[in-house]
Amino acid sequence: MSKVVVFTNLTLDGVMQAPGRPDEDRRGGFEHGGWATPYATMEAAEESMAYTGALLLGRRTYEDFYTVWPNRTDNPYTAVLNNTQKYVASTTLSEPLPWINSTLLKGDAAEAVARLKEELDKDLVIMGSGELVQSLMRANLIDEYVLLIHPLVLGSGRRLFPEGSAFATLRLVGAKTTNTGVVIATYAAPR
Repeated sequence: MSKVVVFTNLTLDGVMQAPGRPDEDRRGGFEHGGWATPYATMEAAEESMAYTGALLLGRRTYEDFYTVWPNRTDNPYTAVLNNTQKYVASTTLSEPLPWINSTLLKGDAAEAVARLKEELDKDLVIMGSGELVQSLMRANLIDEYVLLIHPLVLGSGRRLFPEGSAFATLRLVGAKTTNTGVVIATYAAPR
């Protein structure tokens, strides 16, 4: 049985929106895109590569990743992302999906992910995909959170744990700090 692992960048106030680029996600008038870039380190990149399972992505993140990663040839991550199996939760996309090794999940996302957890041996790693993460949290399907907590407060933006989220108690299972002040905290969800 596999685990569902959330791997995401956050600010101290819990914002996860548009960490990579200014134009990444301007929903709600968000003007702070690219906030994680100044804090990027090899430590954080290596941490993400330690999770070798399949990727589980929501539509918005899948489409954003697809516009960026297959075209980058100057780094080792392109080959890894291209060759990794990607499962995509979407009610608007249809097959065939354009990025190699991509499979569209059919029906309800939570039900499809529950089936995948039973069928797969490797973990399912979610990067970004806030709406998908929140729906899987409500269905009690998240097993672990790897949070890259950046030392800044934005004051606005979409949050991993928005107002009205369900109560949850997590258990810290690992923590380290990068040389740029990012805390990589790993939490296990209760079972």
